[in-house]
Amino acid sequence: MLNAAAQLAPGKQHVVLIGFESSGKSSLFRGLTGEATGEEANFKGSTVMSRQARFTEDMDLIDLPGMRLKDDSLTTRIAMQHLSESDRVLLVVRGTHASEELPRLLEAAQVESKPGVLVLTFEDKTTTQLYQLAEQLKDWLGIPVITVDTRHLSEGKIRQIQAGLRLSRPIRQGAAAPDMVMEAVKPQETWFEHAVWGRWLSLCTLLLMFALPVVLAYLISGWLQPLLDSAIIDPVKQGLQAAPAFIQSLLIGDYGLISLGLYSFVWAFPVVLLLGFSLAVVEESGLKDRITDSLDGWLRKIGLTGRDLIPVISGFGCNVVAVFQSRTCSSCTRQACVSLIAFGSACSYQIGASLSIFSSAGRLWLFVPYLAVLFIAGAVHTRIWNRHGHNLPLPAYEAKTFLQVPSGKAVSWRLRSVIKQFLTQAMPIFLLICLVAASLNYWGVLNKLSEWAAPALQIFRLPEEASNGILFSVLRKDGLLTLNQDGGALVASLQTSQLFVLVFLASTLTACLVTLWTIRKEMGIRTAASIAGKQLLTSVCVSMLIAWLTAWH
Repeated sequence: MLNAAAQLAPGKQHVVLIGFESSGKSSLFRGLTGEATGEEANFKGSTVMSRQARFTEDMDLIDLPGMRLKDDSLTTRIAMQHLSESDRVLLVVRGTHASEELPRLLEAAQVESKPGVLVLTFEDKTTTQLYQLAEQLKDWLGIPVITVDTRHLSEGKIRQIQAGLRLSRPIRQGAAAPDMVMEAVKPQETWFEHAVWGRWLSLCTLLLMFALPVVLAYLISGWLQPLLDSAIIDPVKQGLQAAPAFIQSLLIGDYGLISLGLYSFVWAFPVVLLLGFSLAVVEESGLKDRITDSLDGWLRKIGLTGRDLIPVISGFGCNVVAVFQSRTCSSCTRQACVSLIAFGSACSYQIGASLSIFSSAGRLWLFVPYLAVLFIAGAVHTRIWNRHGHNLPLPAYEAKTFLQVPSGKAVSWRLRSVIKQFLTQAMPIFLLICLVAASLNYWGVLNKLSEWAAPALQIFRLPEEASNGILFSVLRKDGLLTLNQDGGALVASLQTSQLFVLVFLASTLTACLVTLWTIRKEMGIRTAASIAGKQLLTSVCVSMLIAWLTAWH
């Protein structure tokens, strides 16, 4: 999402949540703010996305991204820069690993002299020694120390944190760390850590994360489409038969707001919803971190790390959000990560559009090789253009996450944000594309563009009518749905190889316009132009190769 800078309310205390990744910080934020999704914005005008919500009458909570030890990522650097501007801090540390992580967090965050409260999470996964440890840390730091189970945060615990923040004193400086009374609790060992099979299990799990939602979404959309046609689209077309030609073109024409817009919603929304649900479950269960840790070795071969996979996975929901999340990448790998997101992370709108096109042509099975080629080409693209991504430093400290059954509240909290983004940002843009396309089609502009593009498309053995889908895919990845004009007559007339090349070329030629704009804003116009140019060259070369190899068909 593209957000304005956060406006901190004057006269209020601003409490910043600070902690390492996977410390339970976001879950604590949900519990303290009454399950509110909060507002996402740039923290005090910086480029770090924070989540802010009301906590009490006189306090707002600001949840900054999780930190990593000795990390040079943008989020860690800017979060540290702005930590000193907060009024109070809420230190969040896993109770299971407090003896290891608290000294590291205090050293990294440098919050001495700042009033604060220490919250020890994962209370449900520790022994009674945690309460002894809390007393020990309270004496050492001179601040309130509260133990919580963030998944089941009681009103009593919330009141303790509120009172602790109001009465908190500056964190004591200089005192030597005591000998901790509790050893770290080790998370479960699973097959994901297996030396031989762990990576393959992670890869299969990753594929299932997307395969199951996509198949289910296709079945739902296929069931809904005839109902939509008979209940809404056909009656509206009948009712507008006497309307002026321009109005008919805008509403019920080949690119009409109602005919194509509703059709696109039926095919895109189930994918967005179910993929969002899948990602939320994997993240809340702790599986996501196990998968990324397991695949770290393979990703280093193309110049990335396991942690860089998290934004790439998020890109299958929305590329713009993924570019924002790439701020957690090391400065050595961020550009390569964003390049892979732009090329290989098929966002939910792109997936929905591709499914719709293949289905309209009666060749749904092409979706499987399409994803396979997209995956392979994305890896090769990243490796070729990232020649300096070798000998990446190993993380200074990494702790395994706990696997747990995701709670319904946590999953729904994440899902609400996905739905809100789709309804308020994605669909309005696509509906605007429908209006523009319908107007251009009415005035004959699209026919002219098709004529101009015809010589270039001949290189890929594609008809000139396919240019419209490629053009609108540059604006948005579900712009590919404009090829469903006339009930999909164009795509149904194409040969199998032509259809495959068309969908691949349209979806990889460039990132969508909003993603390119976000990359420019995040990394500068030169970097954005470099990423776009390299992607265009790779897409054209791969598409030409596929077209020539299948020319015999």
